[in-house]
Amino acid sequence: MARPNATATVVLGSQFGDEGKGKLTDILCASSQLCARSAGGNNAGHTIVANGITYELHLLPSGLLNPKCINLIGSGVVVHVPSFFQELEDLHKKGLDTKDRILISDRAQVVFDLHKLVDGLEEVELSDRKVGTTGKGIGPCYSTRSARSGVRISEVFHKETMDRKLRQLAYGFQKRFGDLLKYDVEEEIKRFDEYRESLRTFVVDAVPLMYSAQRSGSKILIEGANALMLDIDYGTYPYVTSSNTGIGGVFTGLALSPFSVAEIVGVVKAYTTRVGGGPFPTEQLNADGEKLQSRGREFGVTTGRKRRCGWLDLVIVKYSTAVNHYTSLNLTKLDILDDFAEIPVATGYRTEDGQELESFPADLELLDTTKPVYKTLPGWQTSTTGAKQYHELPENARAFVEFIEAFVGVHIRYIGTGPGRENMIVR
Repeated sequence: MARPNATATVVLGSQFGDEGKGKLTDILCASSQLCARSAGGNNAGHTIVANGITYELHLLPSGLLNPKCINLIGSGVVVHVPSFFQELEDLHKKGLDTKDRILISDRAQVVFDLHKLVDGLEEVELSDRKVGTTGKGIGPCYSTRSARSGVRISEVFHKETMDRKLRQLAYGFQKRFGDLLKYDVEEEIKRFDEYRESLRTFVVDAVPLMYSAQRSGSKILIEGANALMLDIDYGTYPYVTSSNTGIGGVFTGLALSPFSVAEIVGVVKAYTTRVGGGPFPTEQLNADGEKLQSRGREFGVTTGRKRRCGWLDLVIVKYSTAVNHYTSLNLTKLDILDDFAEIPVATGYRTEDGQELESFPADLELLDTTKPVYKTLPGWQTSTTGAKQYHELPENARAFVEFIEAFVGVHIRYIGTGPGRENMIVR
């Protein structure tokens, strides 16, 4: 049997998230018929500036900004139903018509308010080793999914089944946390009685939808959430999210054929940021870090937390490439580096006994004994904001781009030079 046409583009974060995936997705979705999320939940946060309006998306795909694009929340996503409706309402208030353009897979899991409360209690249990989650209930929801005790979207429409399973979940968590868990299961059941019929209009069997889109050669855009270094298998475990945020999660979360993928774009911020706990080898707890944070306006879209900032870490980007197999890269926020006289870039990790690690290690205790090896590149100290063509960039900015390309071994096709969708160089 002939393979389906390779018409899918996958956009994935290559660092710790917040790389600027939403803008590229917004640009690419202009020529896409279907835009899909494959994993995560409303713990993701994408900011898109279009036509002078700022949109902040968490659960909903960025393709909603294209009036001709159908958007799918896939089977691997966990869905907090109240947040779904709230996001839709926020978009409608900004004049965006989403009618008949947003669908939810009936195999996706439901994030209950119960999961959110448990998320907070689990962080308290971890004390100074807490992960620094968004508190959105994502981890506990994926946990109940894996334990086969969670509730699928399809089960919401069988009231007796959903009510029984939610009461069962509540009973188990109340046994674990006792009086610390302040939760009324009957109240949440009543809320779902109100949501049920409204939700029904959005829910589909996504398997035939995806199969049909692939067979017909429709242009499909997959919007990654979070990033590779937060992947449950390949990230800085246990300081990770609870889903597969890399290329593997795209296939399982959407029933996408590997043969349908034409391009995998890794999004790389020109420096590195991280929200929450966990290792960060190139973090700068000094004036440089504060300058990156201030110039880059590095605040979490979902939590509002100030992001930790540091220099670009090419060990991470190269490791991420080995896992996700990028065909091209999108370098974002190049303009934030405009004022720096020198720009250190990490190209290796060296242990206390002088050994350089071959790749990013699974062993965080080993990582803790290393120091980054930096290559210091000259800055350009002139504005790159709004540059439209590659030749318009200063010579040292082009040298920075080409150094990354040579080290990672992947072409940088897109370069972001400002927050607007028009601020993107395509090579």
